[in-house]
Amino acid sequence: MNKTERVVVIGAGFAGLASACVLAKKGYKVTVLEKNDQPGGRARVWEKDGFTFDMGPSWYWMPDVFDNFFALFGKKASDFYDLKRLDPGYRIYYGKDDVLDVPANMQELEQLFESIEPGSSKGLREFMKQAEYKYRVSMSDYVFRPSHSITEFIDLQLIRKSFSMQLLTSMSSHVRKYFKNPKLIKMLEFPVLFLGATPKDTPAMYSMMNYADLALGTWYPMGGMNEIVKAIVRIATDLGVDIKLNTEVTRLVVSNDKVSTIQTTNGTYKADMVISGADYEYTDQHLLPKQAANYTAKYWDTRTMSPSSLLFYIGTNKKVEGIQHHNLFFDEDFDRHANEIYKQPQWPSEPLFYVCCTSKTDTACAPEGGENLFFLMPIAPDLKDDEATRNRYFDLLLDRFARITGQDIRNNIVVKRSYALDDFKANYHSFKGNAYGLANTLAQTAFFKPAMRAKHVKNLLHTGQLTVPGPGVPPALISGQIAAKEAMKMMEKK
Repeated sequence: MNKTERVVVIGAGFAGLASACVLAKKGYKVTVLEKNDQPGGRARVWEKDGFTFDMGPSWYWMPDVFDNFFALFGKKASDFYDLKRLDPGYRIYYGKDDVLDVPANMQELEQLFESIEPGSSKGLREFMKQAEYKYRVSMSDYVFRPSHSITEFIDLQLIRKSFSMQLLTSMSSHVRKYFKNPKLIKMLEFPVLFLGATPKDTPAMYSMMNYADLALGTWYPMGGMNEIVKAIVRIATDLGVDIKLNTEVTRLVVSNDKVSTIQTTNGTYKADMVISGADYEYTDQHLLPKQAANYTAKYWDTRTMSPSSLLFYIGTNKKVEGIQHHNLFFDEDFDRHANEIYKQPQWPSEPLFYVCCTSKTDTACAPEGGENLFFLMPIAPDLKDDEATRNRYFDLLLDRFARITGQDIRNNIVVKRSYALDDFKANYHSFKGNAYGLANTLAQTAFFKPAMRAKHVKNLLHTGQLTVPGPGVPPALISGQIAAKEAMKMMEKK
């Protein structure tokens, strides 16, 4: 059924594309305005001399979220890309000759835990049972709520479940209830490093990420993470969505409490409904007139942001032996690095870091005989970013990589690109140069997050990693679906 209402979506990231697809399926005329020269938001691609790099997300977790999204359109992930489960899911380096591979099989994982900490397999079973419960409840009762107000959560059954979700227990104490060995603790705390707080300040509810990691598994779409973007773009265009690239929104003109005109670098647009998947703070503080903003500059400045990242995209002309697709380097103090991100923001003294080598799974992303490497170091947002600092850490990471793996790649690098805070700001208008959105602290969960609905503009909604349900590719897909449903309610009510 064709609708007369016109919807403009700002930003072709996962949330924006998801909302566009849902609305177009219902017959609305949808236009997506994208600042950059390709869709995908942070999940863009960079190609150089035969190397293909995913610029952003590299972990494919929570496959059920992707399956559920594609099912809305009568599709499956396999209609678009070949999904491969990684085994081991990833490797952790605790030091030179001190390596732990995380198996995909749960029985093998229990055996691994037993070998490190005798008796811990029983604790793992209980820990994972609770993590699964939290995951199931979150993905059904919590995550699809628009969180306009606390009244959405005044539900006796949901309140009962909330107590067992351990919202008031820290992730740190929860993990230590079951495990004593520091290696196992680091493994189980690592997913929260990117949620925006130390394990001590992250609710134990987020052990559900351990279920997503260890039970649902780590996957890889052959061709790279951008294959997901291509799949969603294909759905969108088949449904008639008009995606305008290289079209940056410069101003939202508001009259009579509605966005009347959307000004861009390529002309103006009219819309009955606007969904902004652009950076929320940027839309709120820079695109809207001051009197129409949801929040003040002070409000945004006091939000707890997730980390930013210093990234290096590296192509080599030789194979790098002995590493896996995903590699975590935990040879330095976990708590100190977390403290230097969240408590006393500064460039880290001895950082943890991550190396992705997609060419271990997908040889097409690098020339024959070469490797495609992606180095990532989590850092605090809003730091001073300059080339000298990037080069210093590049040398530090390569030295550590060589010492721990025994593989010195310095003289075999044929492609190199760095990416950090200033790039996140320039490419995505990212607030304070953050990479992952708003931190998932208790004070920024559900209805405590920045509101999806504009308070002073009747036809504007926000979606993406700075509003509900939170950061990450699966949450972004869900955020887009929530925003689309809310937009339809508002248009139908009108």
